[in-house]
Amino acid sequence: MRLTLPKWFDLHTHFRQGPAVAAYVKAHKDMGCAGALAMPNTQPPVSRVSGAAQGDGWSIDSYTTDLRAAGADAFEQLIVPLYLTRQTTAEMIREGAASGALRACKYYPPHGTTNAEHGMPMDELIGSDVFKAMEDAGVVLCIHGEQHALSGPEYIDAQQNAETRFYSERMPRLVEAHPRLRIVCEHITTRTAAEFVASAPAHVGATITPQHLLYTLGHLIQGLKYHLYCLPVVKFQDDRAALRKAVTTAGQAKYFAGTDSAPHTTKATACGCAAGCFTGGCAPQLYAMAFEEAGVDLGATEGQALFERFLCLNGPAFYGFPASTQQFQMEKASSKVEMLETAAGPVTPLPVGMGIELTWRIVA
Repeated sequence: MRLTLPKWFDLHTHFRQGPAVAAYVKAHKDMGCAGALAMPNTQPPVSRVSGAAQGDGWSIDSYTTDLRAAGADAFEQLIVPLYLTRQTTAEMIREGAASGALRACKYYPPHGTTNAEHGMPMDELIGSDVFKAMEDAGVVLCIHGEQHALSGPEYIDAQQNAETRFYSERMPRLVEAHPRLRIVCEHITTRTAAEFVASAPAHVGATITPQHLLYTLGHLIQGLKYHLYCLPVVKFQDDRAALRKAVTTAGQAKYFAGTDSAPHTTKATACGCAAGCFTGGCAPQLYAMAFEEAGVDLGATEGQALFERFLCLNGPAFYGFPASTQQFQMEKASSKVEMLETAAGPVTPLPVGMGIELTWRIVA
């Protein structure tokens, strides 16, 4: 079985900074990726639109220049969001949007994930001039949708977790206060989030990662497979079923590919586990495996159309640029993933960390 697909866009990924960036970009190009939305939680963060990189932050312009020098100039689309901090102003949004450099902004819950210490509470942003300026300019808000500053029992238990609380308490208020704001609910993991997006206006969409379509909390805990540890963490079978239903519903236009691929040369540290699964080089294969586990026949025309819509078409349509006219091919065949060697050290791809072989491979 062979699939011929338009090259796809990873609309949530991490390329980091430093000598390993070229290897991370190459891994994306090697898996048929035509472009990317590169997250701004670098060290230091991408906290300005223009100007040279400084000690306290990159600008979108300076970080984009570095990514292009590392090989991202081959991408058809490269979007770098602005990291929303207390230094972000409405004027910055207006000027950035007018220049064409600013296409998206990223909300991080304070200390909610890797390099999120510069974030601010959502309660301070709802109704703000910054969100109003984004709404007026058509700038997309990319949201890490978890409530911050929760105790352990509040963070996750059988009834609720940081994500369900955010989507039941914060998101309705946000959409009501800013009814024209274009929003991408990043890497959703729960039934609550999937159902919120489904019922929201058409300008609210969501990315879903391969790991959240494939795995559950049981896979993470059984044997402490820490290469599966990411934020938000994988959830329960009911949540995974809801995500699978969302992406495999005929004609759906709200859910699209965003891997949240996050490379770490050191995953387990003395003070805990670094958050992020690295799926560079293998994301389309993992997505295909997830669709098959969800019951989709990728050998059938209908199944191929569902997969192409999610992987290749919905994301460009949401962000307002054309789908790629270039193609890549995948075939049903067992393949083994290798460690990624970089100038900063080796990175463990998720399949290696999970001890699995892929059932699909990219052939061209």
